[in-house]
Amino acid sequence: MSSHRMPRGNPVIRVLLTLLFVRPRIDVTRAVLVVSLGWSFRVAVPRGAIQAVDSVPWRRHSIGAHGWRGRWLVNNASGPLVRIRIEPTTRGRVLGYPIRVRELTLSVDDVAAFLTDLR
Repeated sequence: MSSHRMPRGNPVIRVLLTLLFVRPRIDVTRAVLVVSLGWSFRVAVPRGAIQAVDSVPWRRHSIGAHGWRGRWLVNNASGPLVRIRIEPTTRGRVLGYPIRVRELTLSVDDVAAFLTDLR
């Protein structure tokens, strides 16, 4: 298993996430990719469901887990970002509520290492 860090973000965001007990994690095993933001977001994507992985040139200024119709952005910094396309969709949870994930965009500290692990 290998773990990847999300970028540290600015100090205010780090303090806020710590106070809210939100610990960002990205774990890659031979069988599954697990992404979580502590108690607020979690998804475990089977490696066989990962159809494509690409770095994303744009940045986002929002922080947290945001999604609609199966497309989710999970980040604690504006970038760098990686997009993962998933088929079939997989189940996850946001604030305890079930969701479906078909596309996942993450902020990842070392994009090259993450892409290597997933490919």
